[in-house]
Amino acid sequence: MTWSARAVERDGVRLSCRDWGGSGPPVVLLHGLAGHVGEWDALARALSPSHRVVAVDQRGHGASERRPGDVSRAAYVADVVAVLEQLDLHRPVLVGQSLGGHTAMLTAAAHPDLVRALVLVEAGPGGPSPNVQAEIGGWLDAWPTPFPSRAAAAGFLGGGPVGEGWAAGLEQRGDGWWPRFDRDVMVDSLAENAQRSFWDEWVRITCPVLVVLGQSGIIPPQESEAMLRREAATAAVSVPGAGHDVHLERPDVLQRLLEGFLAEVTRRPTEGAVGVSG
Repeated sequence: MTWSARAVERDGVRLSCRDWGGSGPPVVLLHGLAGHVGEWDALARALSPSHRVVAVDQRGHGASERRPGDVSRAAYVADVVAVLEQLDLHRPVLVGQSLGGHTAMLTAAAHPDLVRALVLVEAGPGGPSPNVQAEIGGWLDAWPTPFPSRAAAAGFLGGGPVGEGWAAGLEQRGDGWWPRFDRDVMVDSLAENAQRSFWDEWVRITCPVLVVLGQSGIIPPQESEAMLRREAATAAVSVPGAGHDVHLERPDVLQRLLEGFLAEVTRRPTEGAVGVSG
């Protein structure tokens, strides 16, 4: 199955989506900071025979508006709501990795009637993280752009499936391969995460939640343990051999976890915690 390009516009900001079709329960996929919609292609293709799957290039990323005036957390959330409304996605399961997971979490907290369930891949309430903007800015500054080729970019960005996944988001322009985002937009998107945590939002979530963590990911054990204590309808799974980019490193495991979770929440949408197996 292949995808079709869909455009959503909110307050003058254009959002680009990949609509994989399907007539089953909807699933919306949200990539992380500096990521792109294509990171989800393998998973979207696997889920689309049984679900209506839509993946979103978030504002400032990929084929969406590159320099939006507002990169607040609220703006990212409002974009998700606009996608649901304009593409007629009724009570989807939101799946997000890293900052995309954070966006999904805030959407479920602010709009509980719009979300059936939530899957957070290497994401949580976090913060405050006063050094995060400097760290991300420094990391992006270290990219030797333009890359001479996608292969060279993949090698620099980690090699293997992770490097290839990141490099797939680059575009060829002029003298080489460039990111499809601007550094300052990425750094500004983390302003609120640098200043505060989001535990108040976490405890407002009422839908079932599956938290998927990489064994060597960035979510500290105390954070995931606190998530389980404060939100009863939550299950957490740690994926061996994976870091922060679980969806690129172990897509087979993530697919299996998602398929089990989706089967549970679509069969029993009003119940609490669900069982999953790693």
